[in-house]
Amino acid sequence: MAIGILTGSGTYALPGLESSGPLPVYTPWGEVLMSRGRWGPTHPGVEVLHISRHGPGHPRLSNQVTHRANIAAMKAEGAVGVLAVTVCGAVDPSAELGSLVCFDDLHFLSNRLPDGSLCTFFTEPGARERGHWIYESPFSSDLRTALLAGASEAGVAVRDGGCYGHVDGPRFNTAAEIRSLAAAGVTAVSQTAGPETVLSGELELPYALLGFLTDYANGVKDEATPVEQLVENMAASAEAFASVLRAALPHAGEPKPPGVVYRFAASD
Repeated sequence: MAIGILTGSGTYALPGLESSGPLPVYTPWGEVLMSRGRWGPTHPGVEVLHISRHGPGHPRLSNQVTHRANIAAMKAEGAVGVLAVTVCGAVDPSAELGSLVCFDDLHFLSNRLPDGSLCTFFTEPGARERGHWIYESPFSSDLRTALLAGASEAGVAVRDGGCYGHVDGPRFNTAAEIRSLAAAGVTAVSQTAGPETVLSGELELPYALLGFLTDYANGVKDEATPVEQLVENMAASAEAFASVLRAALPHAGEPKPPGVVYRFAASD
């Protein structure tokens, strides 16, 4: 039994992870580099499966992340749940830069992968596993509880709840686009976690998402966040994420997936 960890911009490795990785994992949707090892506040720690979305050195922009391969690899290698982190732009003007948000809702209207195809594993008519993911909240309550407990133990302030807005990259959004997201109740945006949430749900793989606010999105404040400040905050996010994740792992247990996948009888 292992917990998956998905990291993004600024976090390309887990400090102190006892692993020989990253090593390739092959899936029907491509190859994934994954590190498997023990990590946590107590010896021998908790077994984790770590994937860096963008890869060391950030070779993949958000429009090149292999979401189906990443989530399929987590499931195939035995993850019972996934803790994901993302740096993001604040849409809520009251949110403080450098703070964390443990999201409880999702805004992902396009429901599409970076290549434009629908965000789903269910692509074959009549396939036995096809179905509809039905849920109240897309994020695992068990894993959200673990993240909040980890933040408390690590002494890191975190906002309990917020709406994550998925936007398509690699460009940033206009002020008009951000206004529409604010009207929908979005708290913060980034360019990767929408597909991860949906694909994990389809595989009944519990998933929770923690965000670090690096900048204010366009138009949120009278003056734009300087790029230098965004870069500094992105660098600071790695330590914050690591401390919370390490402390959260012992609380993860065997989480339950949110909702159900309503499947149809296989075709004859």
